[in-house]
Amino acid sequence: MSSLLPVGDQDVAAREHVRAVTRAAGSSFYWGMRILPEQRRDAMFAVYAFCREVDDIADGDDPPDTKRAHLDRWRRDIDKLYTDDGPETAPPVLRALARAIPLYNLDKEDFLEIVAGMEMDTDTSMIVPDCKRLQLYCDRVAGAVGLLSIKIFGVSDASARTFALRLGTALQLTNILRDLKDDARMGRLYLPREQFDFHGVPIRTPDEMIAHPKLAEICASVAERARQKFTEADALLAHTDARALKPAIVMMMNYRRILDRLIARRWQNLDDDAGLSGPEKLWITLRYGVM
Repeated sequence: MSSLLPVGDQDVAAREHVRAVTRAAGSSFYWGMRILPEQRRDAMFAVYAFCREVDDIADGDDPPDTKRAHLDRWRRDIDKLYTDDGPETAPPVLRALARAIPLYNLDKEDFLEIVAGMEMDTDTSMIVPDCKRLQLYCDRVAGAVGLLSIKIFGVSDASARTFALRLGTALQLTNILRDLKDDARMGRLYLPREQFDFHGVPIRTPDEMIAHPKLAEICASVAERARQKFTEADALLAHTDARALKPAIVMMMNYRRILDRLIARRWQNLDDDAGLSGPEKLWITLRYGVM
């Protein structure tokens, strides 16, 4: 790991920006990262703010070609962060990343994989993808974030890397099962094509498919795969530095609880995201992150 870098006024502004972005989201990610030492926490907030930037591009109203052009710009910007001199001036998120990357030896390929995952959302390929494409998507938009995260946590052995990928799949599948209605409004449906074929559900518009009587059965199958990935991730903790991974464990326990609620409610009300209250998130943080 690199020695500490000097902090200037622009660095302070960048740090405050990524903190504000992450805090405003109020997500399980924020609760998990709060238990980290300040420098590691700020690096994680920089990664989160980067993910928000590229995700907002993919979810925006611009035409697909414009979205891809903006994502290509992020590719070029990330590439510049790995040159010897780095950026003289940069927007806050890039400046925050410019500090985090050398401190924790973050891999450029992981950032580029995240961008590639967001690019998958700019066309119709994520409307009922097959299982192989869905797994690629999970690895890119969630697994790559996990691979960056474990290096910031201070552990990157083979078991930790596998843990990050397994947990990333579990988290992303849970997101998919939670956000069906919101995704359908954007013309997306991430549930695997094989499940619709198995249950004899014709491929139509996302709105029509999430209204099908077989939806709960299809979701239950995907939920079982998410549970399996949570179990696999949990088992890997015995083979790596689990203490260093406590922030990820906090996220895992938050999402496991959300998944359990979704399963219990059987997708009868797609407006109910099974979200956790502030006190619940605090209890999970204390139980799995501090005690």
